[in-house]
Amino acid sequence: MPPIPFSGFGIGLRKPHYAEILQHPVDVDFVEVISENFMVDGGQPRRILRDVRERYPVALHGVSMSIGSADGLDQAYLKRLRALVEETDPLFVSDHLSWTRIDGFNAHDLLPLPYTTEALDIVCANIDRAQDALGRTMLIENPSSYIDFPGADMTEWEFLDHVAARTGCGLLLDVNNVFVSATNHGFDPVAYLDGVPADRVRQVHLAGHSQGSDLLIDTHDTPVCASVWDLYAHVMPRLGPVATMIERDDAIPPLVDLLTELAVARSIGCPALKAAA
Repeated sequence: MPPIPFSGFGIGLRKPHYAEILQHPVDVDFVEVISENFMVDGGQPRRILRDVRERYPVALHGVSMSIGSADGLDQAYLKRLRALVEETDPLFVSDHLSWTRIDGFNAHDLLPLPYTTEALDIVCANIDRAQDALGRTMLIENPSSYIDFPGADMTEWEFLDHVAARTGCGLLLDVNNVFVSATNHGFDPVAYLDGVPADRVRQVHLAGHSQGSDLLIDTHDTPVCASVWDLYAHVMPRLGPVATMIERDDAIPPLVDLLTELAVARSIGCPALKAAA
């Protein structure tokens, strides 16, 4: 079964805000951290995370598991992540529908997959191995993408539906990624949101993006735009109890600015959560 539903509102915790969130109560229901930043043996990062965990529930969000890799998963990586999971007891453990690694080389980028039956088999096998190694059901996040592969057997949302059905994983629905990919590839973001298996979604990401020369780029360095808020308002009544998070990874503003965005998320999300209760 996917993780137990949790309907709080939170932020991505980044280094500029460590001191403030530890010194004063902050109006968040949870925080999310990048798993790899804390996958070390002891030291200051783990101490900070333990201190944060004493105050707030924590979600672990990975960026380099490489669940789409035909090479399989890095067992040493999984071992370090399991140690972090056991110490943190997180709300969720998540990673992306992407690949980052080949022949031992890590590109440190979330590279896209072809939505084919062959790729589906690889992804499902890797998620099964990861969930077995972690002793946890994972959440898988939809990516933002900039290229299409020829010969796809299904849409991205159909691919995610099959992944969830075959592995039992939950889904992390990044609404900004849906908007970025829909704009770049010319599909209807509402059709995507209506096609996602709503009963598998446990967490929602909201973020900003930037305009490149030809495409939208998922930079997480701007506030959530009006179109993404509209999509969030559209999908929330379908989802029921889910956790919503504001994600910012660059041009990080004062904490109060993120909390202002989080208040907007609450104003949209809370009525939908109450109606679903």
